[in-house]
Amino acid sequence: MTRFESLELIKRGAEEILVESALVECLNEGRSLRIKAGFDPTAPDLHLGHTVLLNKLRQFQELGHEAIFLIGDFTGMIGDPTGKNATRKPLSRDEVIENAETYETQIFKILDPEKTLVMFNSSWMNKMDAADLIQLAAKHTVARMLEREDFSKRYSSGQAIAIHEFIYPLVQGYDSVALNADVELGGTDQKFNLLVGRQLQEAYGQRPQVVLTMPILEGLDGVQKMSKSLNNYIGITEASDDMFGKLMSISDDLMWRYFELLSFRPMTEIRKLKREMGEGRNPRDIKFELGRELVTRFHSQRDADCAQENFIARFQKGALPQDMPEVSLLTADEGIPIANVLKDAGLTSSTSEAMRMIRQGAVRIDGERIADPKLLLMAGTSCVCQVGKRRFAQVVIS
Repeated sequence: MTRFESLELIKRGAEEILVESALVECLNEGRSLRIKAGFDPTAPDLHLGHTVLLNKLRQFQELGHEAIFLIGDFTGMIGDPTGKNATRKPLSRDEVIENAETYETQIFKILDPEKTLVMFNSSWMNKMDAADLIQLAAKHTVARMLEREDFSKRYSSGQAIAIHEFIYPLVQGYDSVALNADVELGGTDQKFNLLVGRQLQEAYGQRPQVVLTMPILEGLDGVQKMSKSLNNYIGITEASDDMFGKLMSISDDLMWRYFELLSFRPMTEIRKLKREMGEGRNPRDIKFELGRELVTRFHSQRDADCAQENFIARFQKGALPQDMPEVSLLTADEGIPIANVLKDAGLTSSTSEAMRMIRQGAVRIDGERIADPKLLLMAGTSCVCQVGKRRFAQVVIS
């Protein structure tokens, strides 16, 4: 692969590279770079949103660089304030350790274990005493901290900012010093913290790392970021049928976002698939290819084949219409009753008809018959609703 091709692979899907000329300079040196991505073990299971960074780490591995998967067991006990309008509850040591134990087995479904260095930031942070931490804090200013958007908003509105929240970006930045990272990866919401790493490396006499930010992957609703708390996620440990079914439920537009950020197919192939859809190919069949690829990655080829067969069987062997409408509905926290969903999606003329069709067993969601007329569909739900044999709609609730 040429250096131009290597750079194009690195830039695939990236939101921003700071500074791209510095990255080119590093690549031209011809040495193995140290590529860092940190994850706080806030939950035991990873979802596809987390894999956006893991995929980028893998691409660097394929180019011959060293991937550092950093588990933030120390920072996890502080609590990342990024994007929060209130102080985040820190995790206990036991919670952090329990969650971290599951990460190592999950990441190697994507990363090459022989080219991956798994580190814990407690390895160096636990050795710091109070004087060391004060010296670290002295290398940054309150004014710089308040440049961060979420801190600035909270300060302006009179909401409390605890001192330990200022420590979080300093510790994350110091991780880059401890690892002497050449490149750090993170979501767009982590840009401030990543830049603190650059600044601290300079303060400690190191060459500042290149910062590469990746987009935040939207969840199944296509609106909000993928999150377990929003119930719009696809876990990488989910059963193959569930994973495949959820992937089939995403909108046609969101499918291309998933292809770019989650698929390992070359972009030339993805652009070809997009042209084929424009020329009349059923988008469902293209979604099949995405579903098979991801289920194979996290399970097996046999599981992927079975998942597709089971999906087709649930929908009576291809009963999904090619021109199935997509409907977006808004809800408050309590969700939308299924009868209202069917009416608002145009599948029934009234909620009364919807209730009658449910009682007759003529309503299905993602191929499963619905018997509960009081069922609520919550924000973050994306599903195929069916009434009778011929009425379908792809429904996204946000």
